[in-house]
Amino acid sequence: MSYLLRVQLPDRPGSLGALALALGSVGADIISLDVVERYSDYAVDDLVVEMAPGSLPDTLITAAERLEGVSVDSIRPYADMLDTHRELELIDQVAMASSDRIQVLVDGAPSVLRVGWAAVVAEGPHGTYLVATSSGAPETRPKELPWMPLKKPLMLDQEAEWVPGPWKDMATSLVAAPLGQKEMALVLGRPGGPDFRPSEVARLGYLAGIIGTILL
Repeated sequence: MSYLLRVQLPDRPGSLGALALALGSVGADIISLDVVERYSDYAVDDLVVEMAPGSLPDTLITAAERLEGVSVDSIRPYADMLDTHRELELIDQVAMASSDRIQVLVDGAPSVLRVGWAAVVAEGPHGTYLVATSSGAPETRPKELPWMPLKKPLMLDQEAEWVPGPWKDMATSLVAAPLGQKEMALVLGRPGGPDFRPSEVARLGYLAGIIGTILL
């Protein structure tokens, strides 16, 4: 079983090695690591770890937080263990698609950006409407999107009135970015959190901006 572990740890030599040893002590192997954000004295990292079947994910939290200065932001099951679809691969897939490029985008975005689901929405003469969704997207749809049209990528208020009740019940963190034109946007949902960090919002903005030029 694979898990995506988001941790805060001191940004000093040896911290990552100590974390790897701690996780190894409970039978976990680190498959991949991405630096989400880095500050003057600490870093936020995403680690994909693999555990033996039947192992309890709580042991990962306990092992990590035994280390001084280490805290676990979140942990959740992770299906894309090898992490093969990254930004460049997704851009290439969208560019090479012979049809329905937007569907290719929403299908690939969750694994690339490590979220639960993706959707593309647009604004037309009769209001906002849904263009495409990935698997895992909630069946309940918002009746309106007051933040459209969108000028720049931003985190969305998950407690706002427009957010459907089931989304709130699942504590879904939300972020959106304009997709090539102000009438269209790429929306990402992360049920159960963690909240999107500024670097993730910027990352989404860059990706949506590049793919938006392909879709024009």
